[in-house]
Amino acid sequence: MEFPFHTPTRAEMDLAAPAAPAPRARWVNVALVFACQVAHSLTFVGLALFLPLVREDLHITYTQAGVLSAAATLSYAAGQIPAGFLADRYGARRLFIIGLLGWSVLSAALGFVHVYWLAVLTQFVAGMFRALLFAPGLRLLAAWFPPERGATAMSFYMVGAYTGNILLSLVGPSLALAFGWRATFIFFALLGVCAALAYLTISRPRPRDGRATPYSIDEALGLLRHRILWVCGAIQVARFSVVTGFSFWLPTMLVADRGFSLPTVGLIAAMGAAVSVPGNALGGYLSDRLNNPPLIIGGSLAMLAVASLLVVWVPTGAPLLAVVALGCLFIQLYFGPLFHVPVEVLGHRASGTATGFGNLFANFGGLLTAYSLGAVKDATGTFTWGFVGISVICLLGAAMSVPLARLRKQALARV
Repeated sequence: MEFPFHTPTRAEMDLAAPAAPAPRARWVNVALVFACQVAHSLTFVGLALFLPLVREDLHITYTQAGVLSAAATLSYAAGQIPAGFLADRYGARRLFIIGLLGWSVLSAALGFVHVYWLAVLTQFVAGMFRALLFAPGLRLLAAWFPPERGATAMSFYMVGAYTGNILLSLVGPSLALAFGWRATFIFFALLGVCAALAYLTISRPRPRDGRATPYSIDEALGLLRHRILWVCGAIQVARFSVVTGFSFWLPTMLVADRGFSLPTVGLIAAMGAAVSVPGNALGGYLSDRLNNPPLIIGGSLAMLAVASLLVVWVPTGAPLLAVVALGCLFIQLYFGPLFHVPVEVLGHRASGTATGFGNLFANFGGLLTAYSLGAVKDATGTFTWGFVGISVICLLGAAMSVPLARLRKQALARV
C-alpha cells in the first residue's frame, strides 16, 4: 500500500485544526511573525550581500566563502526535523523566540570575529538556532488561518523575509561603505534581538495550537512511510538549490563576473526582492483558488530552470535585469503550495514534523549549491557552469511535480 500508516480522516483533520480566531488577534500575531522575519532577513541575507567585503576582510577564497555559508546550512538542516517535532509536541511560540534570539546574538558575534575558522564555528552554532525559526514559524502562521487557506498562510512567512531583503538591499550597501560591514551587521543583529523581545512581550499563543493530543516519536516516524513526503523532499532539494544560487551567490556573481559595484548590486537585489513579495502571496492564493498546488510547483520550477540558465548568458543591462526579475518572481511563487501539500494530506497536527522533513531536504540542496558554486568559480574562473547545474536541478524538480499530483490525488481521495 502507498500509505500503510494511518491517513487522517476529514473529521480528524477538522478536530486537529485550530478554531477560528478573532480577526484582530490573528493579524496582530501575523504582523509580529512578519516583523521577526524582516529582522531575521537582515542578517541572513546580509551575509550574502556583504560577502565580497567579508572575503576581502578575512582573506578567503570563493570555496572558503562557500564553506562559511555551508556551515550554517549544515546545522540548520540537521535541526529541521527535531524543531518540527518539538513544535508539534509542545507548541511553536517558545521555540520561535529562542531561535530568533540565538541567531541574532550569534550574528552580532560574527561582527567581532577576525579569524576564518571562528567565523565558520559561529555560523555553525547560529544555524542550530535558526532551525528553530522555520518549522515553528510556519506552524505559528498556519494556526491562525483555516485549513483551506493553508498555502496562503504559509506564503506570508516569506513575505516578511523578502520585505527585509528589500530594506537591506536599499540601505545595507550605503551603511557598509560608510561604517564597515561589521558595524552594519552588528546593528542589524541587534534589531533581531529587539524583534524577538517584542514578540515575547506582545504575542499571544492560540487557545488551541492545533494539537489534539501530545505528538509521539512513533507517530512522527510513522509519517516517513508516506511517499508524498519523499516526493516533496526531492522537490525541496531543487527549491533551495535555486534559492541559494540567487540569494547567496548572485550578488557575488554580479560583482565578480559582471563588474557591478556593491551599491548597484544592492539596488538589483532590492528589485528582485520587491518582485518576490507579491509573487509569494500570489502563489499561495492561486494554489488555494485552483486547488492545484502541483501545477504551481511544476510551472515555477520550469521557469526557474530558464532563468538560472539565462542569468549567466544574457548581456549586461536590461536583459540581465529582466532575467533576474523573472527568477525572483518564481523563486517563491511555489513556497506556500509546496509546504502545504504534506500538511493538506497528513493533517495540521503533523504540520511541524512534515515541514521540518521537507526543509531538511531543501537544505541538502542548499549545502550542495553553497559549496559547489564557490568551488566551480575557483576552478573555472566563472560562475557559469554552477548556474547551468542549478538549471538542470530545477528541471528535475519540475518533472517530480507529475508524481506529486498523482500521489496527492490518491491521498485526498482516501480522506
